[in-house]
Amino acid sequence: MVGGNMDLQPFRVSNDALSDPAELRRRFEEEGYLFLRKLQDPDKLWQLRLEILEALQAASDWIVPGSNLADGRVDPSKAVTEGNREYGRIYANVQKLRSQHAAGHFPEVVDLVGTVIDGPVLPHPMKITRLWFPKYTEHTTPFHQDFVHFQSNLEVISVWTPLGDCPLELGPLAVVEGSHKVGKVVDHHFSLGAGGQKVTEPEKRGIPRCNDFEIGDTLIFGCLMVHGALPNLTEDQLRVSLDNRYQLDGLPVSENQLKPHLVDGLTWEEVYQDWPQDDPLQYYWRSSQFDVIAQETRFGEAAVAEALELAGNGDEHAIIHLKRAVAEGPNSEAVEKAQRVLEKIGVLESAPGA
Repeated sequence: MVGGNMDLQPFRVSNDALSDPAELRRRFEEEGYLFLRKLQDPDKLWQLRLEILEALQAASDWIVPGSNLADGRVDPSKAVTEGNREYGRIYANVQKLRSQHAAGHFPEVVDLVGTVIDGPVLPHPMKITRLWFPKYTEHTTPFHQDFVHFQSNLEVISVWTPLGDCPLELGPLAVVEGSHKVGKVVDHHFSLGAGGQKVTEPEKRGIPRCNDFEIGDTLIFGCLMVHGALPNLTEDQLRVSLDNRYQLDGLPVSENQLKPHLVDGLTWEEVYQDWPQDDPLQYYWRSSQFDVIAQETRFGEAAVAEALELAGNGDEHAIIHLKRAVAEGPNSEAVEKAQRVLEKIGVLESAPGA
């Protein structure tokens, strides 16, 4: 079954409430999400898809030679994910695309968020494209709450949009309806999947919902909603999607949300290098008034501590995680701890002079 052990129900389609702001807000507050068919212009999203795939083709050997670029066919043996240095090197080229950032400001999206929060909207500067390989199921993004990663405030809204049709087998995003009503951040645990943190037994927290997406379909939900990706079970299709954050202008923003996504050391000056010099999207957030707050590290630290313990007890996923941290992470206390655990269980030789 595509949804694993979960009995997935389809989303409620809310296009019928687009002209009724009070009903949209009621559904969002009660169910925790809104799913809209063709909210966004498929032609604009398709053009962005092509630009992203062109950037990937120029920077990597992911794309199947001789294939139609628009199909997004990739070699599964090349699979990498967020956290891999090679992924970051290639993904930096996507982060530099003006069109990738502009998509986070599409009026139809900002207007919908504004209706839901009933006020002025600040799109977070960090704009995200997700690139997900087929047959890489162990690394699938686990069910979690967005607050542990993006923080800022408890009113942050996420908007997920596939750049292309996204049937269940390609691995769209699923939500657990009603899980937001807990009103707080719940316990998360180590996961090998993207983000490194998961909520256990998400199906017990509400009604798991997902269905096939068509290009232009849009899913929005709050930062306490438990959600995750389904595995990409296709033979050779790359799942390409947008994953952006929005909030009421004036509420606090975590410092991490004011940086380009994921790529260590990438600056806004590098992102903007080939943009028009007077482009209004450059540093647009500086015209807003909000407090910048420090990112809490306790969520990630707890997951790392759990991974160290699990690896010491022979957990395969935790061992894979620690080996990647040692091979690719910058020198840090956490990496040193990972190396010691791996040496202790005999899966990594001691460093010379150790």
